[in-house]
Amino acid sequence: MIYQGTAIQVKKGLTGIAHLVFDLPGSAVNVFNQLMLGELKQAIAAVAASDARGLVCVSAKATFLVGADIKEFTENFKLSEPELLEWAASTNEIFNVLEDLPIPSVTAINGMALGGGLELCLATDFRVASDTAILGFPEVNLGICPGFGGTVRAPRLMDALSAIEWVRTGKQVKAHQALSEGAVDAVVASDMLVEAAEDMIEQALSGDLDLQDRRAQKTGPLPMSAEEIKKVFSEGLARADKEAGAHYPAAITAVDAMWKAADQSRAVALKLENKAFVTLARGEVAGNLVQLFLNDQFLKSRAKKLSADARPVKKAAVMGAGIMGGGIAYQSALRGTPILMKDIAQQGLDLGVSEATKLLNKQLERGRMDQGKVDKVLAGITPTLTYDGFDQVDVIVEAVVENPRVKQIVLAEVEQLVPATTVLTSNTSTISITLLASALKRPENFCGMHFFNPVPLMPLVEVIRGEKTSSQAIATTVAYAQSLGKTPIVVNDCPGFLVNRILFPYFGAFCQLLRDGADFRVIDQVMERFGWPMGPAYLLDVVGIDTASHCMKVMAEGFPDRMQYDFRTVIDHLYEAGSYGQKNDKGFYQYQKTAGGRPAKVFDDAILDVIKPLQLKQDSISEDAIRERMMTALCLEAVRCLEDGIVSSATEVDMGLLLGLGYPRFRGGALRFIDNMGVTEFCDMADKYADLGPLYQPTAKLREMAAAGKTFY
Repeated sequence: MIYQGTAIQVKKGLTGIAHLVFDLPGSAVNVFNQLMLGELKQAIAAVAASDARGLVCVSAKATFLVGADIKEFTENFKLSEPELLEWAASTNEIFNVLEDLPIPSVTAINGMALGGGLELCLATDFRVASDTAILGFPEVNLGICPGFGGTVRAPRLMDALSAIEWVRTGKQVKAHQALSEGAVDAVVASDMLVEAAEDMIEQALSGDLDLQDRRAQKTGPLPMSAEEIKKVFSEGLARADKEAGAHYPAAITAVDAMWKAADQSRAVALKLENKAFVTLARGEVAGNLVQLFLNDQFLKSRAKKLSADARPVKKAAVMGAGIMGGGIAYQSALRGTPILMKDIAQQGLDLGVSEATKLLNKQLERGRMDQGKVDKVLAGITPTLTYDGFDQVDVIVEAVVENPRVKQIVLAEVEQLVPATTVLTSNTSTISITLLASALKRPENFCGMHFFNPVPLMPLVEVIRGEKTSSQAIATTVAYAQSLGKTPIVVNDCPGFLVNRILFPYFGAFCQLLRDGADFRVIDQVMERFGWPMGPAYLLDVVGIDTASHCMKVMAEGFPDRMQYDFRTVIDHLYEAGSYGQKNDKGFYQYQKTAGGRPAKVFDDAILDVIKPLQLKQDSISEDAIRERMMTALCLEAVRCLEDGIVSSATEVDMGLLLGLGYPRFRGGALRFIDNMGVTEFCDMADKYADLGPLYQPTAKLREMAAAGKTFY
């Protein structure tokens, strides 16, 4: 034994080749934490002092090394700039010592080698991967760039263009592509991996592989002329700017550092990488994206606990076909749970089947599915006008018209026909689950299951707990949502639940801005520049102005102090004029079908004459005021949802907005937005608009947080 640690051991085999084995205890995967990095330093020193002929780095787990322990790693981001630079340099020195060992080194890559794991691989002289291996630099997804030499070694081993693409996109790459692009030197079957790595050591020792040439390649400048460097890296930078943009600086910063380092030695290039890494790591965007990563882990852990007592769902049913019902049926059958799709009219069934078929054909056209898979999924959907087969279903999703009386009748009717263990759910966006449950004999088996449209694309499902909903009904619904590939968030019952409750004050602020003379096109532009995928007027057209008008009435009834408006809103005005948005091609914008059948937004001046009578003022409202008024209303309702116990954590609030509304990822969420601004500063901003009404007035608890210097995270 050359070295024995807790997470790493080094053994010398019969041929004199040392095996450095990664095996982090108590974890299903290997990650770089302080323990692993500290032991790696000691292990490499032990190898250097030994008489080993070569070194093979391997994993004792099913996958190689998936990067850094984010929770532990990002504690370093709180260091001062000089301290973080020093940490980055000292960590890089571990990889340099590995690269400079007096013996040849090879990494045997099984499973995933991501982030710091891939950087470890690149530090060895050669790499052999199993044919199932996956490689990549996902750091940009966390708002940072590789920090263990990845931006330096990748372009020196690979062709520079491929290295740029790997770093700037964060995409994961399969083994054979990695081989063709120079990231690995060989690909073999999994059971031949270690043998192939040892053979590579022998080839390096015999001179069949030129070790000195490889090391010169890795530690010197890129073998490219100044003109070639400029061409390749300027193109990469342009792509990074176009695809990531100013809101996500990691890709641009990383490519820029690679460009500056291209004609430099390893030592200088690593300093440039360290500077880029530290700049990004200390930035707000990285803090937000890392927090979102941790939030996602929290939601998965919470869902696992909530679904612990779930009953198995072998068969499901959706009541109410059409676009929504067809989307739910498609998603269930696609993910392996057969489903009955019931409607009271053949026309509805035809629409539901058509929607599912359209979704499957899109997958077929994109090469993501073959005809056999399409046929199998369709076979998992059983359209029906009767209740035949409902005695065998485990979960029912009611998705009929958004009318409480109709829903109660449908739910009470089906409850009599299903087993006592069947969980009933309602796909409602506004109606009280407790109210709907009052029509049922087994209210404990009932909860809300709010899907967002379009079902296949939107990742969030709100699971709504009524007053009498049992924990087992919640567990089964959460488990079913997960089986559909969705992220469930359990919320308590209230008008609008979580996402819509927060969304409609945002729409209310929009209506007030129009009342005060703002141009809806300017509001859209301001909020899109803030980071929203679409501005509020466009979003209303997509949601449906008829739907929004209905929801606003529900919210006004539930929260009259701040969501009952004393003026005629543009939403009600357009609804009563028969302008429903994309549903009938006219709303704030007009819609024309593209060649691909998608609605294209077109502005028509006539809408200004429609809106003008509603504008009670003609104030000149600055872009800052527009942004502040919109976000103040939204963020304060997010605060109230947390204070009212609609969900139990800031994480669930922010992830609900991210997954259900498309809240800008780089901003981290509404409560994270308040934290970043400072709770005191946010309250000061809100106070500027306090005369606009309770929608803009901070809660007493928020002011207490400000006084105490507390934050949500």
